[in-house]
Amino acid sequence: MRQPVHWRLLLPILLATAVLSGCGFQLRSSAPVPAALQPLAVSCAAAIPDALCQAVEDNLRLGGVELASRDEAHYRLNLGRFDQSQRTSAVTLQGAAAEYDLRQRVWIDVIGVSEGPLLASIEIRSSETFRYDEDNVLAKEREQRSLESTLYQRLAQQILFRLSPLTEARIQALQQQRGADAAEDTAIPEDAPAQ
Repeated sequence: MRQPVHWRLLLPILLATAVLSGCGFQLRSSAPVPAALQPLAVSCAAAIPDALCQAVEDNLRLGGVELASRDEAHYRLNLGRFDQSQRTSAVTLQGAAAEYDLRQRVWIDVIGVSEGPLLASIEIRSSETFRYDEDNVLAKEREQRSLESTLYQRLAQQILFRLSPLTEARIQALQQQRGADAAEDTAIPEDAPAQ
């Protein structure tokens, strides 16, 4: 004898599943980086903070991405430039800074060992506001360091999501487009005078 389905019990589960899949929820263990980009090497310029470079590598490993040395990788993720700025976002009645806006930017590109650039000089940004306490400078410095670390993690996650569209089909389309552009650049126009 079959048991009746209790829709009232199943409905919340179905709704939760639909909401989570619709909002882009993804388990941390699943990699947004396509297998087509693997093995991948990460290269950080001297200006890139070590903590940011490490956050990118850690997030890639956590996502199951196979990392390799520059010589063994098929593709290379380059973090080339980094910029951090801080500006006052709110002031007290006395004209002193009450809040600061901390902003970080990093520029990345992805290069195929044999195919050339797949992504060229993409800027990725993250920012956060923090309160400034004139009476507790040490706490303010600790909060700023903690905030910088949080922003590094956000940048690392954004970098991974920028890599996610680079599927095998997309890489092939980019290669074909680059080949067509190269052929167009080297073609001699029909109306060009003969020499």
